[in-house]
Amino acid sequence: MTARLAVCAALGIEARALARGGLHVTRTGMGPRRTLAAAARLPTFDALAMAGFAGALDDRLRPGDLLVATEVRVGDRTLRCRSAELLASRLARGGGRVRLGPLVSTDHLVSGAERRALAATGALAVDMESGFLAAVSGTRPWAVVRAIVDTSDRPLLHPSTIGGALAARRRLREVGPALTDWAAALGPRRVLLPSPRSFCAGVERAIEVVERALDRYGAPVYVRKQIVHNTHVVDGLRRRGAVFVEELDEVPPGAVVVFSAHGVAPAVREQAGRAGLRVIDATCPLVAKVHAEARRLAARGDLVALIGHAGHEETEGTLGEAPDSTVLVETVEDVANLPAGRRVSYLMQTTLAADEAGRVADAIRRRFPDAQGPRSADICYATTNRQRAVCEVTGEADLVLVVGSANSSNSRRLVEVAEREGTPALLVDGPADIPLDRLAGVGTVGLTAGASAPPALVDAVVEALRGLGPVRVEERSVVTETVEFGLPKEVRP
Repeated sequence: MTARLAVCAALGIEARALARGGLHVTRTGMGPRRTLAAAARLPTFDALAMAGFAGALDDRLRPGDLLVATEVRVGDRTLRCRSAELLASRLARGGGRVRLGPLVSTDHLVSGAERRALAATGALAVDMESGFLAAVSGTRPWAVVRAIVDTSDRPLLHPSTIGGALAARRRLREVGPALTDWAAALGPRRVLLPSPRSFCAGVERAIEVVERALDRYGAPVYVRKQIVHNTHVVDGLRRRGAVFVEELDEVPPGAVVVFSAHGVAPAVREQAGRAGLRVIDATCPLVAKVHAEARRLAARGDLVALIGHAGHEETEGTLGEAPDSTVLVETVEDVANLPAGRRVSYLMQTTLAADEAGRVADAIRRRFPDAQGPRSADICYATTNRQRAVCEVTGEADLVLVVGSANSSNSRRLVEVAEREGTPALLVDGPADIPLDRLAGVGTVGLTAGASAPPALVDAVVEALRGLGPVRVEERSVVTETVEFGLPKEVRP
């Protein structure tokens, strides 16, 4: 059942714009005294939304921009809105500019030096109602959306304010449907956390390699490709001074360069040597094992069938170990194209779904009964463990959320595993990627993360869900991981 939503706006022009979205809007009047009096007259509600105009404090905000408050500040109190990212993402679907950030509420109009002082606190905009209303919402979910009506460098009473008000009114018309979706997603939830999830030993090692290289050699440290397939990890290292490049041609001679966890082909190592680069190899030891096996099998004359996905950096590196003797096999159908007349062995990309890779391996063995697989399983322990763990929650979950970037193979495989178990699943890079409409009616969420996704992102998703109502978190563990990998000699203590 959709939550009973109370929507408040100070002015008639704001209320009429919001009502275009089908909402019933209570007009409160301006300022804290009128706002609190109106709040006392509100009918029983489950959630509260405040919307209307606001003045910009940040000079990057323009009239017509929407601000979704991550927190509201009133007096010495700061009230956090946990679901702000979810609502902002829904509003951004309309195509206009949407900002996230702090809003401050005052009991009077501010301008000049006072407005500049508020801007110095980091607040993005100012109004006269939201903080006072949020304070009376209690434990119930609440949200604030404000359309910017004037800029930080001009007084409120200025001819340009008329145009700003018209732009803000147009944007407020988009807010009603978004608040309706927000209300539909509200409610208590159970969140099931399968374990293991998030970083594996190889990812932790690769990240630590870059961090230690920056500490030891100073910025810039160049990294070929993404060190691991996660945008948040890459952005964090970039802020510290790492420079990510696609190819070694972009690296100055003699510079420090790190090879990513996915490994590289021998030709890349040779290129680095010719350029005089100082190489630090962060290749996951389990990927390096597959490379060594490819060399061994090719050296004895085998045709090596590499089960994997085209274009993935790991498969490109493995194919490069013995390019004349290795063939990429992506599907069961590809097995029919393998040439006859040679002894066949097969290897696997480490981040595949175990069941899918197993079907391809079975097809290879059916066609080539003497085909030999790897001495030990290629699919890494972390990939297997995370896939087993997500299966532990699919039977109870209405929806599975997998935290991971779009280019993360192991994260995408977790989505596929959940869906094959019959549970809808979504890949999200963080709270902003979660569609509100997919949460409507969802009482139990399975929440996991790929091996390259930081644990903090899982925590952030849980916090966002708490902004929609009470959340009960339950851990479901299938195994405890104790694997650790040593560091390359170039960055050891």
